Amino acid sequence: MQIKTVLPLLALSLLALLSCNTEQPAIDGPYFGNGFRNGWADEHSVVIWTRLTTIPDGRDSDHQFLEISREESDSLGKMTDVAVLNRSQLPEGVSLEEIQGACPGTDGQVKLRYYPENRESDSRELDWTSVDPARNFTVQWKLQDLAPGTSYQLEFLARKDAGSAVSDTFHGTFQTAGGAEMAGPLNFSIVSCHDYDRKDHPDGHKIYAAMLEDDLDFYIHTGDIEYYDKPNPYAFTEELMRFKWDRLFALPLQRDFYARTTAYFMKDDHDILYDDAFPGMTYGPVTFERGLEIFDEEQFPSRDTTYTTIRWGKDLQIWILEGRRYRSKNTDPDSPAKTILGEAQKQWLFNTLQASDATFKVIVSASPVLGPDRPRGKNDNHSNKAFQTEGDEIRAFVNQFDNIFFCNGDRHWQYVTHFEDTNLWEFGCGAGADEHAGGWSQDNVQPEHRFLRVKGGYLFGQVTYENDQPQLHFQHRDVDGKTVHEEVFDSSGAPLQ
Repeated sequence: MQIKTVLPLLALSLLALLSCNTEQPAIDGPYFGNGFRNGWADEHSVVIWTRLTTIPDGRDSDHQFLEISREESDSLGKMTDVAVLNRSQLPEGVSLEEIQGACPGTDGQVKLRYYPENRESDSRELDWTSVDPARNFTVQWKLQDLAPGTSYQLEFLARKDAGSAVSDTFHGTFQTAGGAEMAGPLNFSIVSCHDYDRKDHPDGHKIYAAMLEDDLDFYIHTGDIEYYDKPNPYAFTEELMRFKWDRLFALPLQRDFYARTTAYFMKDDHDILYDDAFPGMTYGPVTFERGLEIFDEEQFPSRDTTYTTIRWGKDLQIWILEGRRYRSKNTDPDSPAKTILGEAQKQWLFNTLQASDATFKVIVSASPVLGPDRPRGKNDNHSNKAFQTEGDEIRAFVNQFDNIFFCNGDRHWQYVTHFEDTNLWEFGCGAGADEHAGGWSQDNVQPEHRFLRVKGGYLFGQVTYENDQPQLHFQHRDVDGKTVHEEVFDSSGAPLQ
């Protein structure tokens, strides 16, 4: 498997100086303040996303949102007057665009050029395309007919209109997945749960600096990328929701990482409306269905079906599940009809797992399937009693195989769960910062826990070869990239430790 080259980072202070904007803008904007994001990469295609901004970075400002109580936020969340809600947390005389970290969007046009690494003579160019103001000044392309297992270079150019000079450029890279005939080492990471207010470095989250040094083939964010229902601000409107996305992805550590890394973005409750959101709910005037649209069609690379399976070479296949769009209401009584996945996705999952001849199969879910989860107050995932019937069905199916592994986000602690005398394993990646960790006691080690750590970090996965035989490694790492636990499996799915 071809692995892209990443410059080693000596320290966070050095990383903060790095920028993919390799040319100074010729005129005053527009800029690529949010860089670019890629998504849904398979053997032959990928979706590319970018956005134009009025300033090249998040705003350096002393203006902050007003603090409001949880009771006030609950009351505002029931209102529908957009103008009132947009002003409710702003200081007098201060606009949203003046708040610290703001990265406002603007009209303009973007041109994209891409080519396989070290083969610039094979470049393809897509003509100037206008960003869409109705979709937060973003534009997307689906690139097809790509070579498998190949690193591609990207060059973006921005201008105001057809009569304007180029105002900004941005460079990045992504990698296509290798097909079933490709064998070779692989590195990947899985993260969850981090927002702007709980970053652990002025320039973003430290895990992004650590993961850049992991030489990743791909990365998966399992959701709760941002939190609409947390302060600074509580995002009751589409404008405030967009503000949160724009601010988060203007952070230098995040922007630099996504410019260099093949990524898959999943969504969870806080990315749609608020905690444990399900169909039929609203947050201010924003409906659950509109929350799905903002995530799937505007803020991230889009795909008609938001679940998929990708073959990353002969020995690894991954499944990315959709956990919000098809679910029943959490409050419905449990029954064979109650679902998180929906019948079509669940049958697809079972069929594709059964048909796969990959050595290792990794199912990535936004929330736990095995758990354990907190016994009180949680009724949102397959490890809870609220969805036990479907959870039991999934666990029984997977237990027939000896080389399938669940990986998940949502929970704010790192763990490995394995039920004795079963083939069931689950790896919870944990929150992206120590400040964001919690919800479980470090002393509450259950019999099924192989590992438990109530701290921030990420899950690092690796396919290696010993005497030409593949092995799968899962390492829990802290926010600085230090390994704190490891599980290793041989080609039969048996643990080696």
